[in-house]
Amino acid sequence: MSDNTSRELAFARTLEQVRRTAREQGSCIGADQVREAFAALELKDAQLEMVYDYLKKHKIVVGMPGEEGMLVGEGVPIGEGMPGGTDEAADSDSYLTEEERDYLQDYLNELAALPVYSQGELEAYAIQALAGDRPGQEKLMEGNLRNVAEVAKLYVGQGVLLEDLIGEGNVALAAGIGRLNSLREAGALKGPQEVQGVLTRMVMDAMERHIEENAANVRADKKAADKVNQVADKARELAGQLRRKVTPEELAQETGMPLKAIEDAMRMSGYKIEDIQ
Repeated sequence: MSDNTSRELAFARTLEQVRRTAREQGSCIGADQVREAFAALELKDAQLEMVYDYLKKHKIVVGMPGEEGMLVGEGVPIGEGMPGGTDEAADSDSYLTEEERDYLQDYLNELAALPVYSQGELEAYAIQALAGDRPGQEKLMEGNLRNVAEVAKLYVGQGVLLEDLIGEGNVALAAGIGRLNSLREAGALKGPQEVQGVLTRMVMDAMERHIEENAANVRADKKAADKVNQVADKARELAGQLRRKVTPEELAQETGMPLKAIEDAMRMSGYKIEDIQ
């Protein structure tokens, strides 16, 4: 197993153990406990912050080190007015929006008819899939569909829809299963015991790419909107002085803005900048 894959599996197992410990402690855990759990992985402060954010999304409160019973950012004793204290334990999916919970439930309902395979069965299907056996590939796909949903829940709240994350994950899962044999031949996969970790990494990579692509599109849209607004503001100012709509050429001459930038802004707005002829 590669060092990266081993580290990713260790991280995932540690994170699950931290969640389990927090639930046993009433949905709260000390920051020092988190740091100690991940000590072997030598996480940087920024990575630990990501862990804390993940726990927060799962309604787990991280305690202030050295201040027993006090909560980070809350300032109230454990058990008073918080999920998992003296109140009823928090729903692990309560950080999802109502629409996301509805979609997730519908998705899981569709999967309910599929069998749940043991780790041993999944490794047996992985052996078949590595040999190019179509039924084995299909069983491996079935056995990982629920996992895609669980992974997708880790990425919600980052500007993309849960259903899109699951869709991207399922596409990556299917493509990954089809590539298993070539990955083994290339030395990137040594045996069936590594298949689950490799497929999970592919699913996570696909979701992270989707998030980044969406973020890039949002940044591009904002940049375009800023350009349109800048040209519209200048056009409004000049039109007010001339008491009529202005031409792109007049606007360029009076403001010093490049004519092409003005024309680009007009095109991006759908030619709907009110004060330009």
